[in-house]
Amino acid sequence: MSIDLGMPSSGVAFVPQLAEGSPALGRKDYTSDQDVRWCPGCGDYAILAAMQGFLPELGLRKENIVFISGIGCSSRFPYYLDTYGMHSIHGRAPAIATGLAMAREDLDVWVVTGDGDSLSIGGNHLIHALRRNVNITILLFNNQIYGLTKGQYSPTSPQGFVTSTSPEGSIEPMFLPLAVAIAAGGTFVARGWSGDTEHLTWLIKEALGHRGYALVDVLQPCVSFNRMYSYNWLRPRVYKVQDEPGYDPGDKTAALVRAQEFGDRIPLGILYRTEDEPAYEEQVPALAAGPLVQQPLRTTSAEDYESLKMEYV
Repeated sequence: MSIDLGMPSSGVAFVPQLAEGSPALGRKDYTSDQDVRWCPGCGDYAILAAMQGFLPELGLRKENIVFISGIGCSSRFPYYLDTYGMHSIHGRAPAIATGLAMAREDLDVWVVTGDGDSLSIGGNHLIHALRRNVNITILLFNNQIYGLTKGQYSPTSPQGFVTSTSPEGSIEPMFLPLAVAIAAGGTFVARGWSGDTEHLTWLIKEALGHRGYALVDVLQPCVSFNRMYSYNWLRPRVYKVQDEPGYDPGDKTAALVRAQEFGDRIPLGILYRTEDEPAYEEQVPALAAGPLVQQPLRTTSAEDYESLKMEYV
């Protein structure tokens, strides 16, 4: 379950590590001075603790780590980590992260998003980042409800779910993010939950070690507005796919079957992974000469401009 940061296939192969002889970093070095503003008991705390505990192990320079978020409870995440970050636009975090990853291969780029942010208004951006296989790691905080706006049903709410915007029960079927991710061409698709931080930390490490797009769906109960999908409801239902006899995360068909389970049994772990697809950045001709920020600025002469004008006029 270890991650070799020196291998070219690693998702952080080009991210600089701390200079030799530099003091080792700890959890406190990745903890900001901001007050954490989540409800007591929120599953987000466990995810934050897992991240702050594992980031120092990477040995990367803090200034080369960046977290991009959208809008929602989960999207306050960048405030609580002492790294670079951007609290961006609703649903558009994958698009912003795509541009950043393409321009700066020396950055470790993360997206933190929620089920409403990424699967409703941001669904299009999520799907196209998946199919392109951009080298970013996405943590999808999935509490099956809109928590920040006080309890409306979300894309991952189940059919019949009663909320303030579905008082007679939602008539919409549940959106299955892992099934969509696999079908859209995702090369690393996994799920953890906030009730098992050790397993979640391992999953995040594996995702970071993947060269390409890695999606980790994190089930985390909303204790204020989603009393149905609580820790007590989830705990007896979740199971780890790696404990299932003969399970192969490289089997896409089997992964799609597992990804559609959500009821009496809910799969956790790496549902699907392939290392056969190149990252998007490795296929873009304009990046063959290196990251955009390291390439010389090209200017257009008057003669070139006139030539182009005549070609299209």
